[in-house]
Amino acid sequence: MKTYARPKFVRQESWRYKRVKPSWRIARGKSSRVRRSKEGWPPLVKVGYARPASIRGLHPSGMKETLVHRPKDLEQIDPKVCVARIAHKVGENKRLLILDEAERRGIHVLNPGPKKEEPAPVTSPSEEEKKGREPTPEAKPDGEASKPKVKKERKGTK
Repeated sequence: MKTYARPKFVRQESWRYKRVKPSWRIARGKSSRVRRSKEGWPPLVKVGYARPASIRGLHPSGMKETLVHRPKDLEQIDPKVCVARIAHKVGENKRLLILDEAERRGIHVLNPGPKKEEPAPVTSPSEEEKKGREPTPEAKPDGEASKPKVKKERKGTK
């Protein structure tokens, strides 16, 4: 079913004053231009902007979202109709169990979380260090050349 973009509903005068946040509030003023739906002013929230009942509350992919707290919750999910969203409070260990179970059942997880990066391999000492030479300034870990630091004197002090 085709849906149309809803307008951006903003609070009256939020673009004028920094103290008025843009989160929508109904206009209540007696002579409010927004309340009277004057042309050139932001639209009011109305029932006509609602999505069709058949698609209301669905994920943009067209699937129904199901909140998952534990791997056992995946048993009630049909992979053809539903997708899983892991609850916010689920920790890393249980999240991994849920992801394994979801992969086994063919269920798409909306928020799988960042993949764990493997630690970088430990590098062996450079060839110059093996031969007993001093490493070049580029090879030093702190990136500083071997120049002696000169303390600058401030004007007007002795």
